[in-house]
Amino acid sequence: MGRRTLKASAEGVKRIKAVMKRRSLSQDFLAGSAGCSRQTIGKLLKGDPVDEDTLNAVCGELKLDVEEVAALEKSPEPEVDLDDRVNNIRNKIAPQLQKECGTMRVLDMVQEIGLGEIYTDVNILGSLTNHRYVPSLAEWNEQLFNGLGEFDRLGWSRTEERVSGLQAVTQNGKLMIWGKPGAGKTTFLKHIAISAMAGQLATNPIPIFLSLKDIAERREELLKQIQQKFTDYQVSVAEIQPLLEQGRCLLLLDGLDEVLEKDSKKIREQIQAVTDHPQYGQNQILVTCRIAAKEYLFKGFRDVEVADFNWEQIECFVGKWFTVHDAKDKKAEKFMAKLKEDEPIQELASSPLLLTLLCLIFGEINDFRRNRAELYEEGVDILLKKWDGKRDIERDQIYRQLSPKRKENLLSLIAFETFRQGNIFFKQKTAESLIEGFIQNLPEAANDPEALRLDSEQVLKAIEAQHGLLVARAKGIYSFSHLTFQEYFVARKIALRPSSE
Repeated sequence: MGRRTLKASAEGVKRIKAVMKRRSLSQDFLAGSAGCSRQTIGKLLKGDPVDEDTLNAVCGELKLDVEEVAALEKSPEPEVDLDDRVNNIRNKIAPQLQKECGTMRVLDMVQEIGLGEIYTDVNILGSLTNHRYVPSLAEWNEQLFNGLGEFDRLGWSRTEERVSGLQAVTQNGKLMIWGKPGAGKTTFLKHIAISAMAGQLATNPIPIFLSLKDIAERREELLKQIQQKFTDYQVSVAEIQPLLEQGRCLLLLDGLDEVLEKDSKKIREQIQAVTDHPQYGQNQILVTCRIAAKEYLFKGFRDVEVADFNWEQIECFVGKWFTVHDAKDKKAEKFMAKLKEDEPIQELASSPLLLTLLCLIFGEINDFRRNRAELYEEGVDILLKKWDGKRDIERDQIYRQLSPKRKENLLSLIAFETFRQGNIFFKQKTAESLIEGFIQNLPEAANDPEALRLDSEQVLKAIEAQHGLLVARAKGIYSFSHLTFQEYFVARKIALRPSSE
């Protein structure tokens, strides 16, 4: 890199000459004191650029302030390689980003663990399950039963085309990543951030992880908050701005579903504005959201869905979990042996959140609970109340009179009525009709039939988005997220029925 050159301003030249005259200093003397040639002093007195060290030495000898003498014009410095700038900034932000994204702690874990110790690669579905069509509901129900009349609990997801999460990120500049509650969306984004820091992404970007809930609460423009985040990481706006403008950053925007409705439109507009910007839009952008939480699409984004864990992913997660927690007791082997014997619990294990619950329980008692109903109840409780509560997430309440207990009663009604009809999958209208009949008896329920119909649709979407206990399997087709939960709610409904019935 070249050395900086400065020149004296016209006023600065006058000051130098005035001191030389007052102290009777020759150019030869000044050159000797400054460690340069007489010709260099001559150039300085003509207002031509000289080496910065020379000007500092001259001003020191003459007891002048260099900032008052210099015109502060400098010769251009050679361009710095963009990859070098990226690496320099990544080195600056690495400690804090590692602290922010490099650990995880969920449910009742007693302490944080390193993300790399437990992370299991996710798979991505190339299309959203709730956007597909099925020709016949009855035919689809029948296809998932084997010759013995037993339901293939994981059958509906085995035929869907999947790619690895890292592959999906590599192949797409803009991704809208949908997923059920507890599917591992935030963990996936954090993993991508750490991978980018390690230089494992082909585009070699600078990652920045932002909670959209936090952005909404701060009420500042998205771009300003991106810049502020880098400032918090000790990277100046002047350093990061050129790289933002040249598309060298990876914006990881987490939890669009956690933004309250009053702020949702503004946040969506800001994301779209950054995407459409001719410069900032060159950056790669990933946004996560719970499936069914919103009813819109971003222009320029590809919509994908986080898939449930398959058997290999379950085995990988369990192996890593017990390597961290109970490696000496070979609990991973015991866990998998027990799991192979219990298909209903295998189905629960396809959810990363519920698999974590199973690992926590198994680590304590070497089993999945003596009383299976207690296990299912705890899984329901996590999805219905604890998962958002533990992360301090406040959500819009579509129907404030629908308490957790009433939601359980509603789910029990839906489970019982659909089970009685022999349906694992059921039409959206069937679910909405049952919800409408349930909520019309609640305090402050709408009296208008059309308002009740709209309320029932919103309640169904809220239960799907906020709790993941009901999920859309195709256009207009729903089921419980796990057959196990349908069975649990049917049993609950029967147990609570009056004994005279």
